[in-house]
Amino acid sequence: MKLRKQVTVCGGAIFCVAVFSLYLMLDRVQHDPARRQSSGNFPRSQISVLQNRIEQLEQLLEENHQIISHIKDSVMELTDTGAVSPSGHLPFRSANGSWVLPFDGRPTFLAVKPQDCQFAVGNRGQADVQMLDVYSLLKFDNPDGGVWKQGFDITYEPDEWDNEPLQVFVVPHSHNDPGWVKTFDKYFTDQTQHILNNMVVKLAEDPRRKFIWSEISFFSKWWETADIHKQEAVRKLILGGQLEIVTGGWVMTDEANVHYFAMIDQLIEGHQWLERNLGITPRSGWAVDPFGHSATMPYLLKRANLTSMLIQRVHYSIKKHFASTRSLEFMWRQAWDTGANTDIFCHMMPFYSYDVPHTCGPDPKICCQFDFKRLPGGRINCPWKVPPKTVVEANIAERAHLLLDQYRKKSKLYRSKVLLVPLGDDFRYDKALEWDQQYINYQKLFDYMNTHPEMHVQAQFGTLTDYFNAVYKAHSIPQGSRPPEYPVLSGDFFAYADREDHYWTGYFTSRPFYKSLDRVIESHLRGAEILYSLAVANARHAGMEGRYPVSDYALLVDARRSVGLFQHHDAITGTAKENVVIDYGTRLLRSLIGLKRVIINAAHFLVMKNKEFYRFYQTDRSSQERLCAVTVLVNTVRVRILTEDGQTVPVQLSAQWSSASQMSATFMARLPPLGLAVFHLYDSPDSPMTLRSDTLLRLPGRSVTARAGDPLPVRSQQADAQTFYISSQSLTLGFSGTTGLLESIKRKDDPREVKVQMQFMVYGTRPSKDKSGAYLFLPDGKAKPYNQKEPPVVRVVEGPLFSEVVAHYQHFQQTIRIHNVPGVDGLSVEITTMVDIRDQTNKELAMRLVTDIQSGDVFYTDLNGFQMQPRRHYLKLPLQANFYPMPSQAYIQDSHHRLTLHTAQSLGVSSLESGQLEVIMDRRLMQDDNRGLGQGLKDNKKTANRFRLLLERRSTGNKVTGLKFQNRRRFPRMTDSGTTSFPSILSHMTDAVLNHEVLALPVLPKRRGIPPLQTFAPLKSLLPCDFHLLNMRSIQSQDPHSPSPYTALILHRLGLDCGLEVQNLGFNCTTTQGQGSKEIYLLQPLSVVFI
Repeated sequence: MKLRKQVTVCGGAIFCVAVFSLYLMLDRVQHDPARRQSSGNFPRSQISVLQNRIEQLEQLLEENHQIISHIKDSVMELTDTGAVSPSGHLPFRSANGSWVLPFDGRPTFLAVKPQDCQFAVGNRGQADVQMLDVYSLLKFDNPDGGVWKQGFDITYEPDEWDNEPLQVFVVPHSHNDPGWVKTFDKYFTDQTQHILNNMVVKLAEDPRRKFIWSEISFFSKWWETADIHKQEAVRKLILGGQLEIVTGGWVMTDEANVHYFAMIDQLIEGHQWLERNLGITPRSGWAVDPFGHSATMPYLLKRANLTSMLIQRVHYSIKKHFASTRSLEFMWRQAWDTGANTDIFCHMMPFYSYDVPHTCGPDPKICCQFDFKRLPGGRINCPWKVPPKTVVEANIAERAHLLLDQYRKKSKLYRSKVLLVPLGDDFRYDKALEWDQQYINYQKLFDYMNTHPEMHVQAQFGTLTDYFNAVYKAHSIPQGSRPPEYPVLSGDFFAYADREDHYWTGYFTSRPFYKSLDRVIESHLRGAEILYSLAVANARHAGMEGRYPVSDYALLVDARRSVGLFQHHDAITGTAKENVVIDYGTRLLRSLIGLKRVIINAAHFLVMKNKEFYRFYQTDRSSQERLCAVTVLVNTVRVRILTEDGQTVPVQLSAQWSSASQMSATFMARLPPLGLAVFHLYDSPDSPMTLRSDTLLRLPGRSVTARAGDPLPVRSQQADAQTFYISSQSLTLGFSGTTGLLESIKRKDDPREVKVQMQFMVYGTRPSKDKSGAYLFLPDGKAKPYNQKEPPVVRVVEGPLFSEVVAHYQHFQQTIRIHNVPGVDGLSVEITTMVDIRDQTNKELAMRLVTDIQSGDVFYTDLNGFQMQPRRHYLKLPLQANFYPMPSQAYIQDSHHRLTLHTAQSLGVSSLESGQLEVIMDRRLMQDDNRGLGQGLKDNKKTANRFRLLLERRSTGNKVTGLKFQNRRRFPRMTDSGTTSFPSILSHMTDAVLNHEVLALPVLPKRRGIPPLQTFAPLKSLLPCDFHLLNMRSIQSQDPHSPSPYTALILHRLGLDCGLEVQNLGFNCTTTQGQGSKEIYLLQPLSVVFI
């Protein structure tokens, strides 16, 4: 009878909601001035307007239908349980074992329109060179190429330049790593400051001298100590074109492990510094040392108004192929670009390295003779046993002709008669003597060449932009335009190999503790930026600017720069010396403490209001409303949690296994986007809404038992081989009774149980002289299964809000949890793997997922969390060559399912067999891999690697984009359309949940009482679900430690794969329907700059 009454009430509610919603829709159409039509006949121009309004009404009707459907589903689910709570209270466990929760009361809808899918399925701008095709084409063999060992013999006709002389731009540079074998500060003290001091003096001695500089982290530190005369001298050198700042980022960022939030942030920090102190904007990009190159970087540089760029570390076989087809200069286009809007001109250096022996031409033995720092008597020499000679009258002709021969041979690899010759190396030009040795000797050679017309060459020092401008001028085109007949390329340049089978794929995982820490701090930085911007704007609007601690801005700047520094290609990569890694970690930890202070101050300011009880509040850094499970630590089972309006919420108490005095209290919270929600936490007698977890220990052996006791009793049983399960309202997971590891996933709406078997594997390193190290992955063959003598202890925890299985092994502890909440948080599997391999020697631990998804040799990895890149597993390549960086996700798919592994830290990933995904979790290596570091990886830490596993089903009739199925091959084959792929809208939301966790901020009671608080919701209307608010960054004023009145709002429009079934996300989700712009209404007025 009770149940019947509940159904009746709910049914009545459906009718009321339907009538009320329709009334609101009609009211909006009739009374909204924007929708009102003037009387009389409709002009033809207004017919389309009327049609659009009819479509809007249809959409509102559909949204209303979805709301009603969700309420009906909730009623039917309640009815289908076939049980009534004995006490009449919710939550309770029904007869079939499922938990019945209180109805949330907030029906939700998701409206994805065909227009939202147009971008993902639209036609792409055609590229002449697609890197997926290049990989399929090349043999990746390594024949001896002669003097250019990895290339081929280059010949030319002496009269080729008679009609158009060769233009040579020699570009002096000094590559300064902000930390590698020395710390950032040590490098600055020992070398960098002397380089820049000498630069000011030596460039001024001759206006023909040029120099380029990249790393603003170093330059800004030097600038702070430089006197006003040096600063003015620098401005004069820049104005005169003698000094160029290239790229202008805080660092020369890594491109494999970094997230695009940090890539953009370090670029903004550098560019803001340059604008404020020098009044310049960089025009050309310079990336000579990142270990492989991402397609995200050219897009960001293009958006930052750079017109050209240069890259260096590319697989030697690809360089050789591009050189043989004269494709080393190309327009780099995004694979998803529907036109040519993202094109940027890119120059690829052709040879082994960016040092002098490998930049003047194909023969390093000759080029080394023109590195005048290596003159006899110096500290370094030429390995080829032929030293440089000082240029004098007696040898200048022979020297000039020898060098010109190299210039001509190198120019044959390019399509113009303009040649770029970098002149530098790591930390070069730190002594005044080297400035004289290089500049004086080269100027003599240039003068000789330029005064001998029969040589048909014009040689000079130049900047990077001098070179690019000369190329554009030679083709009579504007800067940044595509020269005629130059190829268009799309794709990326991973994985990198510099010689033989030495693939730089180990650094995708090296030092995962710091990769994880970086992402935690990035998330805190984003949250602090948003809250600080909102708090300052709120204070200004309320006339309370003097009461808000604007001085917190200095903490933000410090964190920006610490995070920016860590994006350096020897920092986040895990390829620095141990003491340098400690220095990076110390800086990051200091920044994290500062960011917590910024967040606390801003949050407290935004939620102030009179309240009576002790309460804490949460901040949601998501761009959309969020319904999720939140966990806080408590020291009593007498817990009751209320919303701000006094509604008691269900709470699940569970043991905190690392502490005897604390417990976890998990509750369901609905949080406003970018906002703060207040919850009241009481120490009170047990509430019927507060339930204790049911904990079962599955123990190996017959005689072992667990002691059950209050306040949270534990049961135990002997483990058996039988599969066991945990369930939520959305998912059922199967686990091996033997291993305690995941075996299968079944979605509630899918009749098929999908095999998803978790395995752990171990790689060793090869026994020969070349072994794995910080950079290189050189395994001793295929991975071997992880084994330990004793069976694992497995803990099974079940409750109304979450259930989890924890498997304890010697070198890892894996927790797999599912949340029993509607929406995004409940649709994926949360995985936390605590790894500790500190007692291992030359071992790498891998987590492998084995499924029955027919993915063939195709898998997908993300580039910098920004875009997806299709990959193929090639048998012609060594095992280590098939690993790729995974900063945020990887997936496999077939015509029925897609399985996505979302990650909260960057790691190396591959798919070595059909249906598999494999992630390298940690690496402990006892030796250096001969790339200059001089150390192995022996400073491992106990590290928690966090993931979300999302199983999605393809909509009926949808085929896998870019995959073609053939009867004679059960596996998918990539076709021309398979160069792009996109996550679903649920996948995008899952990524946000994983990478931007809710922050719980407890308010401690004080003698004077409790701070009065209220919910803060800054947005009047929600952001569309296909928008991600990347950052809301307060812009610096002329004083670097205080903000200007302006805020940069950085939005990312997300591409969607609409071929996957859409599920209830747990909040009202609207999209842009393919439109590029969207109005954003803030509660308080802000000065916002859209960039």
